[in-house]
Amino acid sequence: MRKDQSMSKKTQKSKDAALAKQFIAGIGKHFANAESMAFGSATLTPAELTKRLQTLVDLRTAVNDAKATAKAQLADETTQAPALLGLLTEFESFVKVTFSKSPDVLADFGLAPRKVSTPLTVVQKAAAATKRKATRDARQTMGKKQKQAITGNVVDVVVTPVTRPKPVASAPVATAPAPAAGSATSGSTPHGA
Repeated sequence: MRKDQSMSKKTQKSKDAALAKQFIAGIGKHFANAESMAFGSATLTPAELTKRLQTLVDLRTAVNDAKATAKAQLADETTQAPALLGLLTEFESFVKVTFSKSPDVLADFGLAPRKVSTPLTVVQKAAAATKRKATRDARQTMGKKQKQAITGNVVDVVVTPVTRPKPVASAPVATAPAPAAGSATSGSTPHGA
């Protein structure tokens, strides 16, 4: 990258192409009459330099066009493929059913014939049963009835129920009116006046 390392490559390439366009315009304006220019350990005529810079611009334009075309094609594939894949799957099923007895015809469609399962011999069945039992024993796998037969004994466990105390409703407190100013309070009320 040239100036800013944090800038994305795509953005930098687009900026480089834009700068090359500006340089082409500047070369035509300020170096049109020059025979050659020596820089960067090379000597180029203005026409050669313009041609090389134009190649950079053309490359970036072609990449951007290809990306736009690819993006449009991806969008087309995304919208059309599901229905077409469904059609492909249905036709595959149709071909398999139609030519199930003809492996050579299935091969023409790139399909393998359905494998015919060979029945196990008595020795193979006995070996498989022994292997299953050994696996169940090693993993301590049990059936439904075996699991129900297992119970645990709980010894010396005291369960203390936790209860929440019921909230106590507080009664409203009545307040007595304050005595009037200038009256004597003796703590008792007069009884007859």
